Amino acid sequence: MPSRARIRLWSTNVEDLQNVVTQIRNIAEKSGIYMRGPIAIPTKNMTVPVMKLPHGEGRKKWEKWRMSVHKRLIDIAADERVMKQLMRLRVPENVYIEIELIQ
Repeated sequence: MPSRARIRLWSTNVEDLQNVVTQIRNIAEKSGIYMRGPIAIPTKNMTVPVMKLPHGEGRKKWEKWRMSVHKRLIDIAADERVMKQLMRLRVPENVYIEIELIQ
């Protein structure tokens, strides 16, 4: 079985994440290699309740700050040309990418 690369992407900004996924898809289509995905992994929502200040002696008021982390998973064939193109890919600061080679 040929080796493949598993690409994990995550970001708080879904538009930037989709742009990177589209760039990876275009690279795979132009080179004609096997690609599976992008598979959308469930979004993780984190909520942090913070007390509004100043609340003094009166009623306590709360704000809720929410952050969503969007994730995608892509499997592609680990071709040397494609991997070099992936390394040169421009990735925004708020998108995190992890590439793992699988035999």
